[in-house]
Amino acid sequence: MNQLQNFTKGFFKENPILVLVLGTCPTLATTSSALNGMGMGIATTFVLIGSNVVISLLSKVIPDKVRIPAFIVIIASFVTIVDLFMQAYVPSLYEKLGIFIPLIVVNCIVLGRAEAFASKNSVLSSLIDGAGMGLGFTMALGILGAFREIVGSGAVFGYKFIKGDGILVFILAPGAFIALGYLIALINKLKRT
Repeated sequence: MNQLQNFTKGFFKENPILVLVLGTCPTLATTSSALNGMGMGIATTFVLIGSNVVISLLSKVIPDKVRIPAFIVIIASFVTIVDLFMQAYVPSLYEKLGIFIPLIVVNCIVLGRAEAFASKNSVLSSLIDGAGMGLGFTMALGILGAFREIVGSGAVFGYKFIKGDGILVFILAPGAFIALGYLIALINKLKRT
């Protein structure tokens, strides 16, 4: 039961975006569409899982004085794998996400989970925590991207289902703030009831 709670806390109780409000820079910048949001979330999930597992494996070997730099090197290794993979296999998504893929290295969600959880827990628990937090992050980005795309252009995942244009501001940067605010308010309302 404890492992299930570890996995599900990233979805609602400790969702990095909708509850903890961490990682807002890539959230606001990459969610102009559902596909972009999901792509960024999946990339971050891979990095979270991989870095959590390796950090958990090496936690007893890494000296305290170089703990954070060691974590960053491990995280950067997984980000490089994601960066090269996306560049080779999904170049159109890679072009849209741009600089935000390499910036996963300094994403506070990834480094925070490495420091707060993976360095203090078993490999299995760290893997489950990384998967839960990553999928919660992906869910939040996907929902935010879909909302912005639906309201902004009348489409979702590129499939247009409303004739004409939507409310353009939701596709632009200010729309990200507005949409994220509405989603956080909705989550807070649901948590109270």
